[in-house]
Parts: sequence; structure tokens; C-alpha cells
Amino acid sequence: MSTENLSLSPEPQPRKPRVAVVFGGRSSEHGISVVTAGAVLRAIDRTKYEVLPIGITRDGRWALTADEPERMAITDRRTPDVDELAESSEGGVLLSVDPGNREVVYSEPGSVPKALGEVDVVFPVLHGPYGEDGTLQGLLELSGVPYVGSGVLASAVGQDKEYMKRVFTSFGLKVGPYVVIRPREWERDESAARRKIVDFAAEHGWPLFVKPARAGSSIGITKVDDQAGLDDAIAEAQRHDPKILVEAALTGREIECGVLEFEDGPRASLPAEIPPPDAHAYYDFEAKYIDSTPGLVPAPLTDEETAEVRRLAVAAFDAAACEGLVRADFFLTDDGEFVINEINTMPGFTPISMYPQMWQATGVGYAELVDLLVSAALRRPTGLR
Repeated sequence: MSTENLSLSPEPQPRKPRVAVVFGGRSSEHGISVVTAGAVLRAIDRTKYEVLPIGITRDGRWALTADEPERMAITDRRTPDVDELAESSEGGVLLSVDPGNREVVYSEPGSVPKALGEVDVVFPVLHGPYGEDGTLQGLLELSGVPYVGSGVLASAVGQDKEYMKRVFTSFGLKVGPYVVIRPREWERDESAARRKIVDFAAEHGWPLFVKPARAGSSIGITKVDDQAGLDDAIAEAQRHDPKILVEAALTGREIECGVLEFEDGPRASLPAEIPPPDAHAYYDFEAKYIDSTPGLVPAPLTDEETAEVRRLAVAAFDAAACEGLVRADFFLTDDGEFVINEINTMPGFTPISMYPQMWQATGVGYAELVDLLVSAALRRPTGLR
């Protein structure tokens, strides 16, 4: 039989990698995470990747959401919410913890579960506890699914400001004076815990900054000018975290620097400076996200200062064993010394956020930044590395 006229079947086209953008979450930074997800969904290259948006509600339900980034924006000074984007008020998304099965399943009460296909990489844009702190990263390690950003240890260190500072100190990076009040101290002897802060103020002076030890986006932070405002500041911090951190005020300029992992290792962006906002006591949540106080990019530093802060940012990235990306925040004191304040392993990632702005000034645009992060995650295996 002749095969001359038989047509050959076309070769099947390889499937594009599927990226699950996971956002929202149970922390007080839920709304900012949704805004970040909208920016990532707008920027990700749909010719290169398939995208699956998954929102985590404030009570922890994994929801299938609409792929509609225009609904994920701050409107009338109000941040968006996953519940407003979820396709169902009861349906849930399940990720297998079997490393040999990356299938994502969607189920609703009374309905047959529906397979959504395999996920090749997760882009977790959650901020704060239950997402940025190593908990989600641990789940993804168990599932064997690659993900953008730092692993379990670095994520946990980057979330807990006390242990972050301890790690930095052990690697020779300079941090400012601070004191920590743990929940047991407060429960055992409230007056002694308060006295510990007052004694710290007597040594380092007022004002102080009272913070939740494991939160971000400047949520729950109060600048305290004297002892009269201390109790309210403690109560506000404890609304977000039972463990609080108290820092002495440092006189100097606020300088930030981004770190991004390339194939040949981490590199630092040009730094930015955060000038004191006119309408706010400091660079708080409202100044960052609602009023969009502009930073100076690049920071007006000398060449020597720029080189030094970039070196220190990479040193902080390495000290905490970070991967993917980090924003490192410093104070440049009046005597010319850089003091590291903190790192963020999943920094604010909206187009107006400082991290993408710094990389834009360095020559890496927002869409390219997203692509570099996803590509790095796909190269990196899960497990011990």
C-alpha cells in the first residue's frame, strides 16, 4: 500500500508553562497583595505563560478568581478584597501535596471536583504572615512546585524583624538599637514589660517606633514621642502581632535598594531615597499606598555611597540565604554610615512601589522583571539546595 498521499499528523505543540499567581491571604496586608497581583497579571507575558489566578480569602479559603486585573486596584482610598473577585463564595482550590502530582483541583459543595490542569510554578505575591513568612513556601516544598522568591528559612527570617536583625548582626551588618517584647513577657508581668520599653527610651531617647515584629507595609507601626503615647502604640502593634519590636529613632536619610537574582547570582539595583512625607509623621501605610508619596529614583548619593549601599544590599540578601528578590531598607546616618533597617523578601510590587521603580531606573522594566523572576523559579528545584 502506498503511503505517498497520506498526510502526516502535525507534531503536538509543547504546552506553555502554567503560572499560578497566588494572592490575598490572612494577614493585614491582604489588600496590598491583591493590588500587587493585579499588576503582575497585567504584566506577565501571555504568549509565553498560561496564568491561573488564585486568591486566598481573609479566612484562608483558596478561591478561583476572575483574571481581571483592572478590578484589583485601590479605589476611593480603599484596597480590593479576594471575596469580591472569587468566582464562588464556597468553592475552593486544592493543591496536591504529592510531589509527583502538580494537578490543581477546584471543588464546590454538591459538585464533582474539576481538574484545572498542572501548575509549573507559583508566583506568591502574599505579604505578611501566612504567605510571606515561610508557611506557604513550606507547602509548596511539600508539593514539589517551584515558586518565585525565597525559601522557607529566608522567608521566615525576613518576616521576623527580631531574628532578621540577629542574623544581620552575626554577619557583621550594622543594625540600630531595638528591644523585643514577647507575648510571654507581657502575659507574665505587663508592668515589667512596659518598664523594659521605658528603660530602653531612657537609654536611647524619644521618639520610639513601636512595631508588630512580624508584619509589613508599615501596618501597625506608631511613632511615639513620649511615655503618654506608649500604651496606645503597644495596643495597636499587638492588634497585628502579639510579639512587638521597639526601635530607637535614627537620624538620617531613608535609602532603599533592590536585589534581583540573575543566572550568575544576585545583583543590586540603583538605590532610591524616601524623603520625609509632608502630610505624614513618617513613611507609613497611607503615605506608601494611598497618597503614593514619591521616592527619589535614583537616590542623590555620591558614587561611593551608591556602591556601598548596593554592596550591603547583596550582603543582606546572602546573609539571610534569600532567593529571587529582596528590597533592603537602610538609614544613611548623619555620620555617613549605612544602618540596615530590614529586608522584604516579597516587597511591594505594584508599579508605583519602590522595588520595580528602582529596577526600572537600572534598566529592567516591570514586565521583564516579572519574566526574570518566573524564569529563575523555573530553573530552581524545590527541596534542599
